[in-house]
Amino acid sequence: MTAKNTKKTMQRQGFKTGEHIVYPAHGVGQIVNIDEQEIAGMKLELFVITFEKDKLTLRVPVAKVQTVGMRKLSEENVVKKGLETLKGRARVKRTMWSRRAQEYEAKINSGDLISIAEVVRDLHRAENQPEQSYSERQLYEAALDRLAREVGAVKKLTETEAIHEIEAMLAKGPKRGAAAEAAEEEAA
Repeated sequence: MTAKNTKKTMQRQGFKTGEHIVYPAHGVGQIVNIDEQEIAGMKLELFVITFEKDKLTLRVPVAKVQTVGMRKLSEENVVKKGLETLKGRARVKRTMWSRRAQEYEAKINSGDLISIAEVVRDLHRAENQPEQSYSERQLYEAALDRLAREVGAVKKLTETEAIHEIEAMLAKGPKRGAAAEAAEEEAA
């Protein structure tokens, strides 16, 4: 292989090995290699992506990057906007939980940082609020994890530091307690 060929295999469609990316269904991962494999008699170029925390390795065909929604990490201004979103008032629709849960799941798996921040904001519970149901807690944890990983990767923080920053932004939001919720329900 020539030096020219080596460089070519290390970068595809604007993505290169060693780079952190966002894969909507799994969150932040790192491209560790760009392989060429023969599958069903066809040669395919594949991004080999690892997700350390999940102990997962994914092989994504280079040609399918757009289809699956793989993208580069968000720019700092998008991360800032996502963190600002956390300070807003939670918007909880008055629909059945199963419908809301599907919407939250779709937002989490969209890979869109702002949408994920909205889920974190909407499902966040302060200390003085009623306990979350198991499924609410699961969705909140999934959204918080995705958000923290991307915020951490962009700002070069550990996941724990990113979670602290997210929680600090949530604390700056409108005070939500039993009294505030009672007032909201009376107004509705």
